[in-house]
Amino acid sequence: MKPIFTVSEVNSIIKNLLDGNEVLRQVYVRGEISNFKYHNMSGHMYFTLKDEMSQIRCVMFKSSNMLLPFMPENGMKVIAFGFVSVFARDGQYQLYVEDLEPDGIGALHIAFEKLKMRLEQEGLFAQERKRPLPFLPRKIGLVTSPTGAAIRDLLTVIRRRFPNVNIVIAPVLVQGKGAADDICSAISLLNSLNDIDVIIVGRGGGSIEELWAFNEEKVARAISNSKIPVISAVGHETDYTIADFVADKRAPTPSAAGEIVVPEKRILKNELRLISLRLVNGFYNYIGEKRQKLEYLKAAPVFRRPQTYIINCRQELDELLRSLMKETNYYMTQKKALLSHLVSRLDALNPLSILKRGYSICIKDDTNQVVKGIADVKKGDCVRVLLADGSLICDVNECQGKGDT
Repeated sequence: MKPIFTVSEVNSIIKNLLDGNEVLRQVYVRGEISNFKYHNMSGHMYFTLKDEMSQIRCVMFKSSNMLLPFMPENGMKVIAFGFVSVFARDGQYQLYVEDLEPDGIGALHIAFEKLKMRLEQEGLFAQERKRPLPFLPRKIGLVTSPTGAAIRDLLTVIRRRFPNVNIVIAPVLVQGKGAADDICSAISLLNSLNDIDVIIVGRGGGSIEELWAFNEEKVARAISNSKIPVISAVGHETDYTIADFVADKRAPTPSAAGEIVVPEKRILKNELRLISLRLVNGFYNYIGEKRQKLEYLKAAPVFRRPQTYIINCRQELDELLRSLMKETNYYMTQKKALLSHLVSRLDALNPLSILKRGYSICIKDDTNQVVKGIADVKKGDCVRVLLADGSLICDVNECQGKGDT
């Protein structure tokens, strides 16, 4: 009788067959990514690799993808390294990816442009973020390979231009796995020293694959977060990396970075000598002008015979006093004349002046109202008649109009 297997047993048998296959235990697979999904909680990546004829499901766990220098995307052609096995629960075989790299230069350029666009939109390349470099740094930090040509070029140029400057070298890998982490750690270390004035990050020329560490996002953010100004000096003049765009200053080559970071001591000394001569000449010219002015003042009459100046001032003061008194008398005369005129006009309107001319004023004794006509009084009223020298108290015996006799 033939044996009967459960589904789990069949899947287990297939899994053991695949796991025991030497070819499938370490396999490189070229294909195009599709159905890419990144699990935010676990950090695992799930996708499909396909070509013109077929496809295979893939999974790349967080422990493997956390060191990827780029983020996989749909349509990207890659070469995946890993092993083929069966996920027994679903009965599906899949490629367990342990490493992933873009397939060819074109894929690297795509990854480069996508990261560049994203960081530019974040403002990491903005000109207002660029910090000025120190004119004459006391201590320079170098982040580069300790065995490459770049460090020899940098040291040669810097020592030739300004031998007195101090240099701190933070040795790093500049390509391959772990290079980006090395570079980030070195930048952080130099920032922690608190006495570095400027940092140069760079390496010599190479292919885009060899320069890729300087295109990784973590390196770009390390440069952006640096408290110390950073010069990017990666590759040749035609090589551009993400680090070049983020850095405060791009040097086309490591040698050019040496030219940028420090001035030439010989030229500085010559400029200082010229400035010193200009300062001395300016000082002597200034003293000469002040001495000439002093001689002119010494020759002035006021210093030779100060009594004459004082006498002249006294005469001018006397003239001013005479003029002041004359103007004051004239002013007082004008005001007195105006006052007399106003007093005359006031006297003319004064009722007492009218009484002196023989007129009188009649006032009702009980109301003190001026009697202006016969209608204001009646027979028997008591009135007071005001005269220039006194008043009369009278009783009204009769009221007569103009036509009465």
